[in-house]
This record gives sequence, C-alpha cells and structure tokens, in this order.
Amino acid sequence: MIDSYEGDEILRMIDKNSPIPIYHQLYECLKKRIKNGEFKVGEYLPSENSLADFYDVSRLTVRQALSKLVEDGIVEKLRGKGTRVKNEKNVENLTELSGFTDEARRNGYIPSSIVMQNTIVDAPFYIIEKLKLPQKSKMILLKRLRMLNGTPYAIEWAYLNPAVDTRLLNILEMDMSNGSLYDFFKNVLNLRLEYGDETLEVGHASAEDARLLGIHVNDCIVLRRRFTYTDNSECIEYVQSIYRGDKYKFTIRIG
Repeated sequence: MIDSYEGDEILRMIDKNSPIPIYHQLYECLKKRIKNGEFKVGEYLPSENSLADFYDVSRLTVRQALSKLVEDGIVEKLRGKGTRVKNEKNVENLTELSGFTDEARRNGYIPSSIVMQNTIVDAPFYIIEKLKLPQKSKMILLKRLRMLNGTPYAIEWAYLNPAVDTRLLNILEMDMSNGSLYDFFKNVLNLRLEYGDETLEVGHASAEDARLLGIHVNDCIVLRRRFTYTDNSECIEYVQSIYRGDKYKFTIRIG
C-alpha cells in the first residue's frame, strides 16, 4: 500500500479520457514523485501491484511506465528485489561549446573543484604534434577534481596555451576551486571561442581514478578530449577529462 502525502490527489491523477497514453501519464506522475523527493535515491518504488491499485491501472501499464523510467536512467530494476531509484545523472549537450561549470549551473547543480595542480609545465608531446608548437613549449596545467553538490563527478586536466594570450598566465594566481575557465576566457579576456574538436571514449577506472572519484576499480568511465579554438583558429586549450559513467550523460542533436 502507498501512503498518502501532500499533493497526493494531483500526483495520483490519471485521465483515462486523455489522448496521452495512460502509461506515459503514469510515467510522468512517478517521475514527479521522484523529483519531489518522495522516493529518494537508493529507495525502492512500491510494487507493481501497489502502483496498479493506487492509480487504478493495469500491471501492464505499470510495467510500461517503469520501463520508460529505466530507459531514462531514473530507476533500475533488480531481479528479485524490485525497482530502485538511481543517482540522477548530469546531462551535457555536446552541440554547445561550454564548460563544466556552465553546464552544471544550467542543470541546477552547485559546481565546485579541488585544485590539484595549477602550474607551468612542458607541453606534452602529443599536444606539440597536434598543434605544431615549437619544441619545449610551455603550457599552464590546471588539474581539478570537479564536483557537483559536493560529490566527485570528473577529473580534469586543462592545458592552456599562453601563446594565444599571455593574460592566461593570470590563472596561476587565481582561485580556481570555484572559477570557470570559459567565464574567464569570455568575460575577462574577451576572447571568442569559435569551435572545439572533441572525442569520447569509454574505459575503466584505474586505482587512482577510483580513489579520486569514489568509485570502484574497473567501473565504467568516459574519457573526454577536447581541443578548443578561438575565432582566429588558435587553439587556446586542450582538456582531457575522466567522467563517472554512473553520474554523467551526454546528448547530441543530429540533423
């Protein structure tokens, strides 16, 4: 049996005369209850029979609604146990050129970082080759553990090219635990970012990745690499990031 709660009559309402399929109405009702915090992360939803009785629908309709919640990554079905609410994933749109902080705020999260390195280093060989830089070129390395609402989501290595704009060196004196690189590029340096070349690759967490991200060794991760260019076609940064597979989702619009 499902206990009543404030707003119960609204969120249990199914209009069987609506052109919207009943399973989709039920899906929306359950999603709202999860978003409202009635069903918390790690908790199990009521049984199929309880949901069917509560909403006065068939078990087949309940199964269809739960399947859509599973497809959206909101819940997971565990054999012999039931349907459990999952950690919500941060969603990033790959069709827009933006940074971690901007995307997080857009999705309603509070971003922060632990700065692990903020220093001058020799440019890695693969960056020298890709960008055709002089040998022994110097870059700024900003390595951060990226957090959302205090939870680790990604490890990020940002190599910044001061040859594009020497004002980038000011980053060495800045507190980047809460700062946004893209905000600095656009609003402080007045640079226009034109495009980025990006690749995504699925991998498994190393022992160090797992320690920093709070996951297990060999858990799924997404390795992300991006070269970002200004409107003068100059590469201002190369960023390599490792994202938790259980907390991040990427979307792209085609066509």
